[in-house]
Amino acid sequence: MRILICGDVVGRTGRKAVVKHVPMLRERYDLDFVIVNGENAAGGFGITPKICDEFYGVGVDVITTGNHVWDQRDIIPHFDKEPRILRPENFPAGTPGKGVAEFRDARGRRIVVMHLMARLFMDPLDDPFAAMTAMLNTWRLGANADAIILDFHGEASSEKMAMGHFVDGKVSVVVGTHTHVPTADAQVFPGGTGYQTDLGMCGDYDSVIGIRKEISVERFVRKMPTARMEAAAEEATLCAVMVDIDDGTGLATDIRPVRIGGRLRGEMPD
Repeated sequence: MRILICGDVVGRTGRKAVVKHVPMLRERYDLDFVIVNGENAAGGFGITPKICDEFYGVGVDVITTGNHVWDQRDIIPHFDKEPRILRPENFPAGTPGKGVAEFRDARGRRIVVMHLMARLFMDPLDDPFAAMTAMLNTWRLGANADAIILDFHGEASSEKMAMGHFVDGKVSVVVGTHTHVPTADAQVFPGGTGYQTDLGMCGDYDSVIGIRKEISVERFVRKMPTARMEAAAEEATLCAVMVDIDDGTGLATDIRPVRIGGRLRGEMPD
């Protein structure tokens, strides 16, 4: 099984990169499943039902989110209608939507996507490690899941690394999102779990984590109110990983960075 997981999509330019490159990647690498983190897709803040449909239309199977999930109010009722979008599982009880779901690829293989948010330097949510344990009491590789993918949305690299080691051998792959900066540590852990601390963003890297650099720099320099935060608008780099998963064990055999377009050096798997 081969899965593509794309980092946080930021603004219109990030959306354009997904729309342009995902269909090509699906065909070129014979991808079985595509996951995209879309929490910043609407001008850098949240996502809308229309954007969700745009992503599904080009071959995205599941959309994850994060701390900006409710920034666009019209997405809230959408969670009761659309099973292909997830919010973090450790949000408070009663929050719309869910943070784990089972999907099927074209060959009928069971792909379980899990979504959690970290707590260091983030909102004071329920314990993500306890939430992960609860999910793994329900979903198990080799039993009722052929692959398990976790998007762990968080600020601190230490917390994301700890989660990766915590579930090593129990899930297929753990990827971090949220910082919008790709890390250089894509690897398969000793127990067989693919891992990367942060995927980076699908957005314009001539910016400050996807926001226009002039506005962001002024905020740091002057410590005064500035113009409204706006997503940078030049060509985006699509940042992702491609993961190969053994059909027999559900564990990763390889994980490779994917970077296309924009300012970052390109990286395409052989």
